[in-house]
Amino acid sequence: MGDSLRNSAVIVGVGESEIGKVPHMTGLGLNAQAAKRAIEDAGLRPADIDGLFTAYSFTEPYFMLGSVLAEYLGLKPNLCASIVVGGASPAAMIGHAAAAIAAGRARAILICAGENRATGLSRDQAVSALAAVGHPYFEAPYGAFIPSLYGLVANRYMHEYGITSEQMAAVAVQSRRHAALHPNAHMRTPIEVSDVLAAKRISDPLGVLDCCLISDAGGAIVVAHPDLAKDQRKAPAWLFGLGEHHTHEHLIAAPSLTEFGASVSSKIAYDMAGVSPDDVDFAELYDCFSIVPIIEAEEVGLCGRGEAGLHFAEGHAAFDAKLPINTHGGMLSHAHAGAAGGLFGVIEAVRQLRGECGARQVAKRDLALIHSEGGIMSSHCTLLLGRDRR
Repeated sequence: MGDSLRNSAVIVGVGESEIGKVPHMTGLGLNAQAAKRAIEDAGLRPADIDGLFTAYSFTEPYFMLGSVLAEYLGLKPNLCASIVVGGASPAAMIGHAAAAIAAGRARAILICAGENRATGLSRDQAVSALAAVGHPYFEAPYGAFIPSLYGLVANRYMHEYGITSEQMAAVAVQSRRHAALHPNAHMRTPIEVSDVLAAKRISDPLGVLDCCLISDAGGAIVVAHPDLAKDQRKAPAWLFGLGEHHTHEHLIAAPSLTEFGASVSSKIAYDMAGVSPDDVDFAELYDCFSIVPIIEAEEVGLCGRGEAGLHFAEGHAAFDAKLPINTHGGMLSHAHAGAAGGLFGVIEAVRQLRGECGARQVAKRDLALIHSEGGIMSSHCTLLLGRDRR
C-alpha cells in the first residue's frame, strides 16, 4: 500500500453494543445497536454513510452478510463487502476502507462486526464451530480444535523462549484488572495468578482462564475522509500506518510454531508511519489465548524475544505502567464475539487517544499500536493510530 495511506483516513466514530449474555438481541441487532452508536458518536447521519464493511457470523445464516446488514440498517452504500481473515478482519477492513477513501470511492465507511455467540449457540454448536477451523482432511479428523492448536503453539514457544505458565496467567490477570475499570466489560470479577493456574484445563498448557470469552457483543467504527472530521465535536484518530502479512491458513502448513507474520506486518506499518516501536505509547493486542499477546508483543518489537512474559508478570502492561497493553480487558475479559473481538481493540485505542477512558486512562496517548491476527496465527494486520496528523 506504500506511503499513500498515511493520513488518508481518520476514525471519527466508535460504538459498542450491550455485552455479555444478551438473549433479547440477535446478532444483527447487536451490530445495529453498535452501528447506531458509532454513527451518533461521529456526529453523522445514516444518510452520510456511503460504504459498509463487515466480516462473518457463526450465528446468522446469511451468505451475503454485508448486504444483509446494509438492508437491516436501512443503508444504501456505494461500497459494500464481507471480508474474512478471521480475527484480523476488522484491522484489514480499516485498510480497505482507507484505500477506498483515498481512491475517492467513499467518504464515510461503517465497519461493524459482532454476533450472539453466548446465547445464539449451544455448547455442542460452539465446539463444532471451533473444530471446523482445522484442516478438514489433515487436522479435524484427529480432533484438533482451536484451543488445542494454540496449545501446540504455546508449548513450543514456552520450550524455545522460557515463557512460563505463571507469566501467561499474568496476562489474564492484567486483562481482568483492566476490564474491572471498563463499565461495559463482560467479566469484571478480579482473578489472581493462582486462579488461572488452578482453572479447568482446556488443552495443555491452556486452562479456561487462558482462553478468550464467548460473548454476545457487537462493535462498530466509522472510517472517514479527513475533511469530514474538521467540524466534528470529537477529535479523530488518524491512521498513520498499516501492514498485513499472511503466512498460512492451517497450522500444519505454518512455516514455524514460534515465528509468525506480525514482525512483517508491523514493519510495514512502522515504515508507513515513519516511527519505531520505541514511539508507541500503548498497545491493543489480539488475545484469543494468553500466549498470543506475549508472542505479538515480541514480534512487533515492543519487547525482546522471551521478554514479554516478564513484561506482564512484573506489571509493566498495566494502564498506568510504562507500556500499557489491552487497557479494555481484551478478549480474555472484555468480550469476544467473532470478528468483533479485534474491533474492540480499535475502539479502545480511539477512546484512549481521545482521553475518554476515565479510571483506566493511559497517561501518554500520542501513538497507539493495534495488532490483530486470524486463524491459528495465520493472518496478521498491524495498525498505528495517532491523535494528530503526522
